[in-house]
Amino acid sequence: MREDLEVFMDYLEHEKGLSRNTLESYARDLQQYIEFLEQQNVRTLGETSKVHVVSYIARLKQLGRATATQSRTLVSVRSLYGYMIRCGRMDFDPTRDIENPKQEKKLPQVLTMDEMERLLGAPQTDTSNGIRDKAMLEVLYATGIRVSELISLDVGDVNTSLGFVRCVGSGAKERIIPLGTMAAKVVDEYVSASRPQLLKVHKPETALFVNHLGTRMTRQGFWKMLKRYAADAEVDKDITPHTLRHSFATHLLENGADLRSVQEMLGHADLSTTQVYTHVTKSKMKEVYDRTHPRAKMT
Repeated sequence: MREDLEVFMDYLEHEKGLSRNTLESYARDLQQYIEFLEQQNVRTLGETSKVHVVSYIARLKQLGRATATQSRTLVSVRSLYGYMIRCGRMDFDPTRDIENPKQEKKLPQVLTMDEMERLLGAPQTDTSNGIRDKAMLEVLYATGIRVSELISLDVGDVNTSLGFVRCVGSGAKERIIPLGTMAAKVVDEYVSASRPQLLKVHKPETALFVNHLGTRMTRQGFWKMLKRYAADAEVDKDITPHTLRHSFATHLLENGADLRSVQEMLGHADLSTTQVYTHVTKSKMKEVYDRTHPRAKMT
C-alpha cells in the first residue's frame, strides 16, 4: 500500500502540478489512513471496503477532528482510489456511496478596520525583524494572499514601483494582485535596509521574507509572530493567518468592491466561494441595525 501511495504522490506532484502544501496535506491524510488499514490487518488497497473507509472517518470524528478535516481526508482517500481504478490496479471504489460529512456553516473570522490598524501598528520598526514583520503583515492584508503564497514569494515577485505582486497559487495558477502604496513603502524599506541584515553573506537566498537564519520564513514562524502581535495589539479574537485574508475580502466589499474583482484577487475558481464574504457584510449590517435603530428591538 505504501508503494501505491508513493506512485500516487508522484502523479500528483509531476502530472497534476499541485503545490507543496497541498501535496503535504495529501501525504499526511493518506499515510494516516494506510496506518489505520495496517492496524486492521489489511495488506493491499484492493482488500479495502466501504466499511474500512466509514470506520476511519468515524475514528477521526471520535478523535475530535473538525468536520472540514474529515471531509478533506475523504477527498484524499477518494482521489487515491480513483487513481488506482484509472491505472487498472482496482476495479471498484470503496468510497463511491459515502457522503461527505456535513459541514457546519460558519462565517469566517474577520477583524474590524480598527483592529486591523492596531495589528498593523504592533511591530516595532526600529529593528530588522520588526520591519520584516510589518512588511509581511502589510502585504498579507494588502493583497489577501494565503500565508503559503506569502512565504513563497521571491524578491522578483514584488514590483513596488508599479504596485503589484505576482503570486503562484494552488494548481500552479499565477495571478497578479495590486499592492497598495503603504504596503509597497514598507516592503521597500525592508528590502533595502532590513533584509540584507537578516541574510547570511555566504548563503544566497531568493526568498523575499527570511528568518533569523537567513532562510525562507516558514508558516509556523509567521503564525507564532502573528499571535504575538495580536496579543500586543489587544485583539481579542482567535486570529490565524487566514483571518487577514478574510478581512481583506470583507473590507473590500464593505467599501464598494465588486464580487468578481475580489474573486480574481483571491484566486477563487468559483464565485460561490467568494460569496461567503457577502454574508459577513450582511451579518455586520444587521448587527449595526439592531444596535442603532430605535425600533429594531421594540416588543
